[in-house]
This record gives sequence, C-alpha cells and structure tokens, in this order.
Amino acid sequence: MKYTNCPKCGNNLEQYKCTTCDFVFYQNSKPTASALIIKDNKILLGRRSIEPSKGMWDIPGGFCNYGEHPEDAVKREALEETSLIVEPKEVLGIFMDEYGVDKESTLNIAYIVNIVGGEEKAGDDLEKLEWFSYDKLPSDIAFENGRQMIEAWKNKL
Repeated sequence: MKYTNCPKCGNNLEQYKCTTCDFVFYQNSKPTASALIIKDNKILLGRRSIEPSKGMWDIPGGFCNYGEHPEDAVKREALEETSLIVEPKEVLGIFMDEYGVDKESTLNIAYIVNIVGGEEKAGDDLEKLEWFSYDKLPSDIAFENGRQMIEAWKNKL
C-alpha cells in the first residue's frame, strides 16, 4: 500500500516528504521472521487457518513487532504457531515478497532453528502441523517467499 498523505498533518506526500510540515515518511517493507524447523531431514509446515492463503501449507513465522529483533520474533512466532521453543541456528536467507490484499511489501528473514523444548501443537494462524521430507513436499505452499525458503533449504542438503 502506498500512502499519499502525511501521518502527522494529513497533507500531501511527495517522494516520502510532506509538502507542508517536511516530515519524511519512509514506506519500508515490513520485516518478518520465519522458522525452518528441521528434524531428521524433514521440515515442519503448518496448514494456515486464516486468509491470506487459508488451507495452504506455510513455514511458521510472522511479522516482527515494533522494535523487536528478528531472532526474538522467530522464537515468539514459532512458540505461538507450533508450541515449540526454538533457538536460531543460522540465517538461511532474506526473501522479498508481498502480503495480503493490499500487497504490502515484506522483507522475510528465514532462520534454520533448533528445537530446545515444548510439545508440538498447532496454534495461532495454523490449524495443523505436519513433517515433510525434502522429496515429498506439498505443492500448495503459501507465499512465494515460502517456496523460495524451501528451495534454499533443499539446496543446502
């Protein structure tokens, strides 16, 4: 979504700058953090219970809260969506995409994580969890960045 009015005074924005109060409003991509939870060369995916992409398989993750470090966001999102306590092991990569009906630009940071506790149970935006081997992945993966993350993981094998 591209904004055309200043969030401070309501007047016009031109090239991210208000024509009246000179406030600069950067319309940045929204950061997300995703947890590639891997065990025995299988990846844990969740079936989405909400739109967008309801019913499709997704990598656990979500938007970073204001001021939240992506490593903290990936731990929080994994816990909310899988009930697993995870610890980031390495950054798999950064993937650009769009989200929702407004096609908000997203900057998606993908972590390969280790499970350090908890019991696997779907929650938050996921209705079901399932483990998939790299050669038997479902075809209905939600979001382009999810497909790119899975491809990057397979290339590491």
